[in-house]
Amino acid sequence: MRPLAVLCGLLLVPPAGWILESAAAGTSAFVKAAPNVAPVEDPPRASAESSTGETHPARLALERNPIHDESNPDYLRLQRIDEAMRFVTRDAIGFPDWMAALRSGAISPRAGLSATEKMDVFDLDIVMKNTKEMPHVLFPHQSHTLWLDCSNCHPRPFLPKAGSNPVSMSQIFRGEYCGMCHDRVAFITFFSCDRCHSVAQSVPAPRK
Repeated sequence: MRPLAVLCGLLLVPPAGWILESAAAGTSAFVKAAPNVAPVEDPPRASAESSTGETHPARLALERNPIHDESNPDYLRLQRIDEAMRFVTRDAIGFPDWMAALRSGAISPRAGLSATEKMDVFDLDIVMKNTKEMPHVLFPHQSHTLWLDCSNCHPRPFLPKAGSNPVSMSQIFRGEYCGMCHDRVAFITFFSCDRCHSVAQSVPAPRK
């Protein structure tokens, strides 16, 4: 049986052949425990290269502000992100492109613990027009319900009623609404405006 990984409350099953080195005899795992003997050299940093081959400011900012205590001796036991994500395409910023991974079959989310449950995919696009001078936001239910059950978002944080969710970017940056996943697991919004703001506003007809 292939191991499972958890992503934003989902169980992900790696494709056949995607099993990292065993953590103990007879078992397999995503997170590989390093030997008790610390390596002589420091482990390599995760690659900051994006799909364009350049280092994006978002990745540079993270490297300047590491989230781990590198003085902790167990730091060397952590799996490197490049090793864990080596089969996953990077987006334009240099972070994992989860939708590309899903569409390519690099990852295969399960609807439940067994293989009998089915994803309830809902194909409905919603256009959010309260965007001031920015292009309108297109929210695609389909790409979200390929991963998530409706109960992940409804009734919290989104009430399933039009006009009931006054979403703002400041709230998203604080981890509310879309920010409960985006900027944490899903793609970073601050450097990916066009991935949401993708619907051009109607141009008013010129006055005669």
